[in-house]
Amino acid sequence: MTTVIINKAEYIKTLRSKLGLGATEVANLLGLNSTGERTVRGWEKGEHEPTKAKWNAILNLEYELKEHHNNAPFKQKSLSDSDFSFIDLFAGIGGIRLPFQKLNGHCVFTSEWDKFAQKTYLANYGEMPNGDITQIKTKDIPDHDVLLGGFPCQAFSQAGLKQGFSDTRGTMFFEIQRILAEKRPKAFLLENVKQIQSHNKGETLKTILAILRGEFEQEIPTDVPMSEDARSALSKKLNYCVDVKVLRAGDFGIPQNRERVFFVGFDRDAFGLDENIKLEDIFTWPIGEKTTTRVGDILQPQIELYVDKDKHDKDRFTISDKLWTGHKKRKEEHKTKGNGFGYSLFNAESEYTNTISARYYKDGSEILIDQSHLDKNPRKLTPRECANLQGFPHNFIVDAVSQGQIYKQFGNSVCMKVIDAVAEQLVITLKKLDKK
Repeated sequence: MTTVIINKAEYIKTLRSKLGLGATEVANLLGLNSTGERTVRGWEKGEHEPTKAKWNAILNLEYELKEHHNNAPFKQKSLSDSDFSFIDLFAGIGGIRLPFQKLNGHCVFTSEWDKFAQKTYLANYGEMPNGDITQIKTKDIPDHDVLLGGFPCQAFSQAGLKQGFSDTRGTMFFEIQRILAEKRPKAFLLENVKQIQSHNKGETLKTILAILRGEFEQEIPTDVPMSEDARSALSKKLNYCVDVKVLRAGDFGIPQNRERVFFVGFDRDAFGLDENIKLEDIFTWPIGEKTTTRVGDILQPQIELYVDKDKHDKDRFTISDKLWTGHKKRKEEHKTKGNGFGYSLFNAESEYTNTISARYYKDGSEILIDQSHLDKNPRKLTPRECANLQGFPHNFIVDAVSQGQIYKQFGNSVCMKVIDAVAEQLVITLKKLDKK
């Protein structure tokens, strides 16, 4: 019997290249800790070897990825069978991607740094996203027709510190700018929180629009953190016909009072658009159905709520007596101070809920479902109900990560029904302009 000796360092490096993954993505797939990238690099250099368990996981990695691809509910068609290509930046769990994929677009590149979001993305699309966009050179990003990006909004949100471009997360916009400057996609769709309009008395929004339109003349201060690629790209003028619009989930058939700002732009140079042409001359913002919505439409039947994957009865969503007492106490304290902060209670007949946020996993205070008719404390939404509240398909996989992580992911995501409507109009415009 012949024993085959494998050069582990060379094997790992070759496998990673074959799978098109960075060291960070491999580390995430293997469940390594925060220093995982350094560990993988060390393996490839032969500085140390993986444990027996990790080596077996590495040997199984290609098979595992194939299984994810084969079982993913939202695998895409081949690029040759698609009408246009796009990239998905700050992708989260793919809430902006799927509507464009359904319109026969093909995603040629994805970036998402959060390892838990990567797992949910992989489970649903069968593709492992690339990691931190600031570490990816523009030349390594494929050419594409449409750029999509729900760039980080914490820096501009009410829940964040509202530091804007002084916050590292806020400077992620400049990563979008450098890709637009180098790759020149025909169109883009960007999404952010409504508060970006008023941040810094409107100056932040003016700066973003001026950069996208090629009208920005000022220097970005050197102490504003961004990648070297992004800083050098600021010298290249963009020339997009662009505008913004606030759209509300409740106007698109989803019972959630969620408002978000959307940026849509088309490259004037690519389509020969005169500088006097405004976005409204070529693009129609969707209006929405504006029909009455009902929270009960996104709720699961009671029989489904308390049965876990092992079929054991277990109430995982009703909040504890201690938490419920704390919620009521804090609400009363805020009421005494003359403000309306505190928990919010809804039932099946409520017209809509508050906006679900990334902090929902902590205590569920912004959206609690009344269970007084069952003589129970209120409960949090289930992960499936969170998916429903964001307009995701019923077969979207919501258990690839822990319950706490999936709550964060849906809180950070988009209402897909709104994206459906915007994507349809964007693709219609793209096809019209292409025919001219």
